Amino acid sequence: MNASQKVLFIDPATGFYRVRRYKVGDYFGPIDLGVHISGRTMSLNFGVGLFAGSILPGSNRLFITGFSPCWRSFFVSSMGGAGLVFDNLGLNLVSLVGKAPVPSILYLNRQHGEEIEVELLPVDLNAIWRGAECADPDGHGGSRLGSYALMDYALAHFGPRYEGEYRALAVGPAAASTDFGAILSAPVQGGKATAVDTWAGRGGLGSKMLQEHGIAAVIYGGTVVDEDFRDRKVADEWFEAKYEQKLAVKDFEATTKYRFDPKFETGGTLGVNYASLGGRMIAFNYRTTTWTEAERKAMHKRLIVDHYLKQFNAETIATKSQATCGEPCSAVCKKLRGDFKKDYEPYQALGPLCGIFDQRAAEKLNRAADSGGFDAISLGGVLSWMMDCIDSGELEPADLGVTRKPRWTVEGFDAVADSEHNAELGLELIDSILEKKALVDLSEGTRKWGRSIKREKGRRILDRFVYTANGRRGWMVPNQYWTPGVLAPMAIMGKYYMHYGTEFLPPRELGRLCAERLRKELGMDNAGLCRFHRAWGEEMMAEAIGSVYGLKDRYLASVAIAASRINSRNAAVFWESAKNIEFIRTFLIRRRDVDGDAGPVLASWIARFETDAAEAAFDYWFEMRKGIDESLRDFF
Repeated sequence: MNASQKVLFIDPATGFYRVRRYKVGDYFGPIDLGVHISGRTMSLNFGVGLFAGSILPGSNRLFITGFSPCWRSFFVSSMGGAGLVFDNLGLNLVSLVGKAPVPSILYLNRQHGEEIEVELLPVDLNAIWRGAECADPDGHGGSRLGSYALMDYALAHFGPRYEGEYRALAVGPAAASTDFGAILSAPVQGGKATAVDTWAGRGGLGSKMLQEHGIAAVIYGGTVVDEDFRDRKVADEWFEAKYEQKLAVKDFEATTKYRFDPKFETGGTLGVNYASLGGRMIAFNYRTTTWTEAERKAMHKRLIVDHYLKQFNAETIATKSQATCGEPCSAVCKKLRGDFKKDYEPYQALGPLCGIFDQRAAEKLNRAADSGGFDAISLGGVLSWMMDCIDSGELEPADLGVTRKPRWTVEGFDAVADSEHNAELGLELIDSILEKKALVDLSEGTRKWGRSIKREKGRRILDRFVYTANGRRGWMVPNQYWTPGVLAPMAIMGKYYMHYGTEFLPPRELGRLCAERLRKELGMDNAGLCRFHRAWGEEMMAEAIGSVYGLKDRYLASVAIAASRINSRNAAVFWESAKNIEFIRTFLIRRRDVDGDAGPVLASWIARFETDAAEAAFDYWFEMRKGIDESLRDFF
């Protein structure tokens, strides 16, 4: 098949745009194209895979790539469902090159196959974020703030121009004042955004979109009908040959966790993860890693199972309050309570990690984070770190522009009252971050700010912050699992481009598995597939490309090349925080004492950490790096 991908290049500084075609086979999707284009133009790119609009479930994810302002290297972020409407533009990728002179909304529309319409609308961002400009007097009015208000404004202003479906991307105030601003979107019904938020959060690409390109929101849609893959009979033949099951049956089985898992009598990432964590539970800025197993299990039972999870199951699972991200999908992974969407990592990082174990309190803090347009996981790591510094006495509340200390004593902890108190502290800290109160200024990253506190106060507060470091200023709060893979020295961290299983592996082997996970995830991402369908997607996407385009081997090679090129920019820095080292040491001890791993390799690493933790940690980290680099060497 002689096929090409169409990329729309837009210069927001001038409004000039052009389309360029890239042959399928030279490049295959939003990741390898993103690596190629970003390396030449420092652009921000958003696009879809070759199967967007097809019958393959999960194939309508929107991928956003570019050099991350917080990670300080190439990064990939994505959001569910947003690619289905994007596909109606008749494009594969949009690339922003240049910066609008004032903050603007980018309008993209393509009707009936005619030339694409491109328009830039300057806006008063602060007024919209404050709700001062009532975007929708008959609907939300000024009750929605920040990123939600901007999304509503874009939909209300441009929505009537569209004949078909349309959707908007928007940033919040965090994109202006920090390096970890996220990008919000939601499916549209009746001209209004639904409560099914989808986020491209990790990597701070919302900050990049606003600060480096002057774009605060993008609204897009069209009526282009292209040749999407829709032959269900052919797809069923692929799946029957591989799994002896039809596509729909295999996908339904593969997405059990995200819908409802009868083994745990709950569903979604929040339900299944909290039901199964037990003694692997992390809370209070990772302090629980130093507790006894009995203490962790007691906390998990009393505060999670009997309260936090119980609320979720009663209010969301029992009522079947769930939806998809905007595309037809059997996973129905979006778990809701009214306007609140419940996912594990945001409700963990802005929940137990901050000492919050009540859904009402967590909802309040998560909504403030989302209105602010933050990457919620990174914000949870930052807030819990700041709370830890206050609770330990290393910083005073006044240093951070707040009025209270956290309630972090687990004995007698009141799940409702103390969670509410800690959430209110979290709200104050968010305000300090956005308004740069007292000593707080995260505009150039948390690592640089942490170093400035040492100069100001003579205290190394970075030792209480759990994060991975990249280059001089790059940083990332890890995924919310107690396992060494989340702190691996990979070229992209904060996503699932690493091995996050809970078994013990020698660090060099762990590094190799992280490299293999990167390749597998890129194989799905570059084809535009949501990772919730990975039980078949890891194997079948290359097969599908081989069947439709005749380029299976070339696709697999392109994924390996992309992984190698991404790793060639790997500027991972050895763990700077003492808390990172403690995270690894306690994981190893728990594997021995709780999981019963009596292997000699594990025993030798524990002995080394007990003799000299810093030296052992460096060797452990470097062994992981060796495994990564030897697996991702460029042989092409």
